Amino acid sequence: MINKQFKSLSGYAILGLAALTLNGCANKAVVSYGDAQAVETTDINFGSTDLQKVASQMTDSLLSSPVVGTMTANTRPVVFVERIKNKTSEHIDTESITDSISTQLLRSGKFRFVDMTRVEAVREQITFQNEDALINPSTAVAFGKQIGAQYMLYGNLSSIVKSNADKADVYYKFTMRLMDMQSGLVEWADETEIRKTREKSTFGW
Repeated sequence: MINKQFKSLSGYAILGLAALTLNGCANKAVVSYGDAQAVETTDINFGSTDLQKVASQMTDSLLSSPVVGTMTANTRPVVFVERIKNKTSEHIDTESITDSISTQLLRSGKFRFVDMTRVEAVREQITFQNEDALINPSTAVAFGKQIGAQYMLYGNLSSIVKSNADKADVYYKFTMRLMDMQSGLVEWADETEIRKTREKSTFGW
């Protein structure tokens, strides 16, 4: 009798363990790679597709401008890119937009850039090279040799959000300008717009 009960309990234990194992496998997350250029429609907020769109459109507009064509005909102007100002109510990594635009412009071979986010680090390194006795003075980078930016590229990202019980609508406007640092004149400007709508389904948002 005891032996039968033991076998019965063992059987239940094995079944329970198997069920737990299967349940664990069923709940295990599956990681897969997707197309980084695919259109993102997870939600209505500013996403990767929007970032790629504004960066590409602004870069194409700048490079195709007749004024910029004349400006870069015989030289590669030095540009300082200011971080895009986020005027929306969302937390948006505008540094990624700035980086994408800078990278695409640099790849064009028409511009050179001053990275202001690393100025302090460069200053510290030059100070170290010129003051530390371990550094050969003939190989140290001298002060006053840095090239100043001739132009500044800057912009804003703003939005208007409207919603009711059945629909949500968000409008983004991205603007950029290229300013001559010496004269203060704006040599180029453009803007691009994005509108995204989300409608309530039968089962809710």
